[in-house]
Amino acid sequence: MTTTPEPIPLAPLEESTNGPALLGRVVVGSDRYAVYELLGSHLLSCALDCVAKFGDFHFAVSGGSTPFPFYQSLMTDPRYRSFPWARTHLWIVDERRVAFDNPLSNWRQISEIFCDHSGMPDSQIHPMMATASDAAEQYEKLLRSLLSSRPHGEDRLDFVLLGMGDNGHTASLFPETAVLNEKNLWVSYCDGPTVTPPPRVTMTYPLLNNARVIAPLVIGANKAEMIARVATGNDDFHALPIKGINPKSGIRQNPGDLVWYLDRAACGK
Repeated sequence: MTTTPEPIPLAPLEESTNGPALLGRVVVGSDRYAVYELLGSHLLSCALDCVAKFGDFHFAVSGGSTPFPFYQSLMTDPRYRSFPWARTHLWIVDERRVAFDNPLSNWRQISEIFCDHSGMPDSQIHPMMATASDAAEQYEKLLRSLLSSRPHGEDRLDFVLLGMGDNGHTASLFPETAVLNEKNLWVSYCDGPTVTPPPRVTMTYPLLNNARVIAPLVIGANKAEMIARVATGNDDFHALPIKGINPKSGIRQNPGDLVWYLDRAACGK
């Protein structure tokens, strides 16, 4: 007689908090896999809590090479069996203005992981139609429509997973671009000399900073110099857009949590 093994318990969120003096909370794992485990524990807890309170969970994901092993683990690791995918809305933080079959498309890889394996209803999967002339306006309209079903004050994204580029950009908020000064729109466009081509569609500070949880995920020694600059330098958000991520700058009475997920290599010395 065979029995199904019990899921392995997830690591507690507070495994280690020895890290750079960044705004918000800093959670440090020994390597990328320890970081993914800590992040997964937080994400799962938040998802289950939001479904219990509101009936759904709004999760915004970023592209790039850093989070993809984490996304894959959400689909394959038995510890995430209880993840409420049937009640989850999947959003994308930013997208390049290319077709979905283009190798540069963030959604191309994200959809291969989540759309094919999570069991989320199609109506809860929300790619950016980035090649449309009104791509940002379409996405903002959809966000506002679906989040408006929440109680006032809770009509916001629940969990936003961000990355950080070597130049301090996050989402598609690049240094010295006009979108950094946006105060009202939730989604807009980003282009200019500091933007790695092609042009982008991106969530903006007004939307990101109102999220329940904002989680920058930064892995690797190649990010240590920028992490140190963000933590100790005098640059403002125009120079380093990641420094514009600040829940207290949102309009909510109850700002969300900013939790950095770093491995030891990204912390540098």
